[in-house]
Amino acid sequence: MRLVDLSHPWNMHTPGWVGYPGSKIYYTQTLQTNRIVSQRVETSLHVGTHLDGPMHAADGAGDMASLPLTKLVHEETSLHVGTHLDGPMHAADGAGDMASLPLTKLVHEGVIVDISDVVDDWSIITPKHIIDRMEVKRGDIVILHTGYHRYYEGKPQQDLTRYFCLHPGGTRELAQWMHDMAISWWGIDAGSGDHPMNTTIRYMRPDLAQRFEETMGRSVRDFFGEYEYRHHKSGRLVKEEIFPMHYLAFPEGCIHAENVGGDIEKVLNTRCIIGAFPWKFEGGEACPCRIIAFLDVGPLSVEEVQEAVGTKSKLKSPASAGGARGAGSGGRAGRRSSAPAGPRRSAR
Repeated sequence: MRLVDLSHPWNMHTPGWVGYPGSKIYYTQTLQTNRIVSQRVETSLHVGTHLDGPMHAADGAGDMASLPLTKLVHEETSLHVGTHLDGPMHAADGAGDMASLPLTKLVHEGVIVDISDVVDDWSIITPKHIIDRMEVKRGDIVILHTGYHRYYEGKPQQDLTRYFCLHPGGTRELAQWMHDMAISWWGIDAGSGDHPMNTTIRYMRPDLAQRFEETMGRSVRDFFGEYEYRHHKSGRLVKEEIFPMHYLAFPEGCIHAENVGGDIEKVLNTRCIIGAFPWKFEGGEACPCRIIAFLDVGPLSVEEVQEAVGTKSKLKSPASAGGARGAGSGGRAGRRSSAPAGPRRSAR
C-alpha cells in the first residue's frame, strides 16, 4: 500500500469558491493564560481541499456522515470536538502545527490494545496494562480501548459526565514509557489523554475532585504530585501539577488523539496499519480527523507531495519523506523533533 498526499495546506488565507467566505481562526485559550492551547475555526465547508456531499446539490440527498469513511465537520467549532488529534503546539510553546506532521508520522504500524477489563472509573493506566496484552514496538502508534466510548454522545449507555470526568488515564509513568518507546502518536476512547483529575477538571468540578479524594483517601494534589521539566525552547525549569501526558510528551513529538471510537471493538488486540487524517492545517493546534485501521495490507510506503511557494511540486522518495518502514519492521516513521534523545525531565 502506498499513500500519496493530494491535499492543499489549510490556513486563514485559504480561499473559498467564488462568492464563498474564507476562514476565521482565533484563539480561545493560550498557554500563558489558560495552561493549554485551544483554537476555534469558523469556515465555509467549501474552503481548501474538500469533498462535496450529496445534499450539497441534491434536495433530500445524504449528508457527509452518510458516506462510508467520511466525517462531517461543522462550520464553526472548537478543534477539540469529536474524534480529533492534538498537535504539538497544543501543549508546547513554539512547537509544530498540524500541517507540520508528515504522513510518515500520521500513518504507521501500530496496535489497538484492549484494557477495558482492567480499568474502571478513575483507574490509572500503566505501561504494564498495555504490554501484558500486546507487543509494542519502538515507533508504533498505540490506540487504547478503555471501553469508555460506550458513554459517548448518542450511545445507548450515554453518560457524558462519566465519559469526560471519570475515565481512566495515564500519569508521568505512562508518559515516560511512551517517550522511551518513541511512540509516533497514541489515542484513547475517552475525553482526554490525561487522567481527568490530573487536568483542569479538578478545578472546574470541585465536587468530583472531593469525591475522588474521598475514594482514594488522599488529596488530588498528593495523589498525583508535582513534576518538573525543561522548556523545550528556553530551557526554563517548569513545575507543574497537571497535564503530564500533554506537557511531558508533546515537546518530544508524542502527541495523542482523543474521543476515538467508531468500530473500535471490531479490531481489539490487533496489529495493523493505523492512520490519522487531519486537515493540513497551517497554524492549527489540533484538528478533527478520521482515524482508520488498515487491515490485510502489505508493506507500507508513504510518499508526500509537498508544495513550495514559487516552485514546482516534487514527489519525494520514501527515504527523503522520513524513512517509513514496512508493516513488519516496527520502525519509527519520520518523527521530527529537535529535542535530544533522552528525556529532559525529572519527576518528583
